[in-house]
Order: sequence, then C-alpha cells, then structure tokens
Amino acid sequence: MSGGSTGATGGKVKPSVVGGILGFIFVFIILLTSIFIIDQKEQGVVLRFGRFNRLTEPGLHMKLPFGIERKFKVPTQMVLKDEFGFRTEKAGITTVYSEFDYPDESIMLTGDLNIVDVEWIIQYRIDDPVDWLFKVENQRKTIRDISQSVINLLVGDRAILDVIGAERANIEQQSQDMMNELFDKYELGIRVTAVKLQNIVPPVGAVQEAFEDVNKAIQDRSRLINEGKQAYNETVPRAKGEAEQRIAQAKGYAVQRVNRAEGDVARFQKVLEEYNRNPEVTRTRLYFEMFEDVFADAADTTLIDRNLDNFLPLKSLTGQQGGVQ
Repeated sequence: MSGGSTGATGGKVKPSVVGGILGFIFVFIILLTSIFIIDQKEQGVVLRFGRFNRLTEPGLHMKLPFGIERKFKVPTQMVLKDEFGFRTEKAGITTVYSEFDYPDESIMLTGDLNIVDVEWIIQYRIDDPVDWLFKVENQRKTIRDISQSVINLLVGDRAILDVIGAERANIEQQSQDMMNELFDKYELGIRVTAVKLQNIVPPVGAVQEAFEDVNKAIQDRSRLINEGKQAYNETVPRAKGEAEQRIAQAKGYAVQRVNRAEGDVARFQKVLEEYNRNPEVTRTRLYFEMFEDVFADAADTTLIDRNLDNFLPLKSLTGQQGGVQ
C-alpha cells in the first residue's frame, strides 16, 4: 500500500510547470495577435476598438493584442481589373476565356436605336484604403454598377457605326473621366487608370452579318483611299518636277534667244555704220560672207561664173594630179 501511494504522488505535475506552460501559451498568443507583416504591394489599416487609428507601410509591425487593435491589408500598389460581357478563365501567353456569354452586361441600345454587344474592361488602383474599407459596403458591386451605367450612357448617345469605329477612343477616355468623378463622389477610394473596349459587334444573326458586310465595305473604302493617296503622292510630285524642268528650259531658251537677238542687232548696227561709210566695199564683203556661210559645209564644190569667163580647166591644184590634156 505504501508503494502504491508513492507512485501516485510521483505522477502529479508540479504547479510551476503548469504555470510555465500557460505563460508560454499566453506569450505566444500575445505575439501571434500583435505582430503582422505588410507586403510590398499592400498598405495596412489599423483599427483600435473599431475606429480607425493609423496606416502602416510595408514591413513588420506591432499592434495591441486580444482584438484591441485589428489590422486590414489593402492592395494599394496593385492594378485591379473588372471584366464586363466576358470572363477570363486563365491568363497567360494563350489566354483562355469563358464559353459563357453575359448579355445582361454587354447588350446595349445605341443612339440610332440599334442593338450592340459591347465588351470592356476597367483597370483601377486603390488610392485611399480607409475609404475603400469603410465608406462603401459592397465595393465590387458598386464599381460594376457605375461602370455599366457610364458605358450604357455613352453608347446610347452615339450611332452604332460611331461606337464601332470613330468614337471608340472618345468613349474610353470619357468613361474613365466620368467613372473617376462618380467614384470620388461616392468616396470609394479608387482611381480608374484605364478603360478598354474589347469586342463591339451587333448581336449574332442577320444583323451581325449585315454589319460585317458594312465593315468590309468601310475597310475596302479605306484601302482604296490609301491607294489613291499613294498614287497621288507618286504622280503629282513627278509631274510638278517635270513642269518645273520644262519651265526652266523655256526660260533658258528665252534668255538665249534674247541674247542672240541683241547680238544680231548690235552686229547689224556695226555693219550699218560701215555701210554708210563705204557702201560698195561693205556690199561686196557681205556678198562673199554670205557665200562662205552657204557653202561652209559643202565639199568638192567648184564655183564658176555664168559665162565661164573665169573657168580654169584645173579642178584641183592639190591632191590628185590633173591638168590640161
């Protein structure tokens, strides 16, 4: 009996050991509920007794334990995205999209009473984490509702061809500005950085086929216009160059003719002065000069008088020998 009592007594845990274990657990719980880490892409919001207390930057931080202070991590350095009319199942080099359609988001009525299917995305960043957490109850639903209302408004103010073509960039920019204005009004704490329209097509069926024909015709028209401009740019400068060349040649010819005429006039005046001084000599000289000019290029030509009074029966005094037989 005494041996059994001793064994029972030896199996009891000492109060000091129990206290040490409880103390370790207590300290561990304090550390577990006091230390937190904020990632580089995040910002921390700390509440004390349910009220905002402070913001924390990326790094290791402490807070009061046991729920006295609570922390929330907000991805303020990340670009967030919402999709409308479609969903991306897997992003990457080859993006995989959902096979399901979302017509309640994308089907809209244009200003000329046509139906169009518009898909778009918005990209935004959280710039005020406190407003993001506490000013709006359902942030994502609010973002989607405002985005849909803005796009519907802008599409409803334009004709379908403008929505598909010329006004696409204007819709993106105006929708970004209007969304930011409304988000600031609701104190949502975000800033839209981009709105990108994706596919804009008429509903599937005969209407879509007709619009595809229209788009093809528009593309053909643009191609023909570009080809015409290219031909114009090739032909007109060349024609202008040839015209300028001919004008320059004509001007040079005109200057040449004027200079020649002025030279002829000056030479004639000199001859006239000589003629007035000695008509007979000048007349004879002009007569012989005229014959020299006329027969300058003539070869083997013999000049004789009409009555052969001055004819010499020797045709050539040089070259082959010849004489009177």
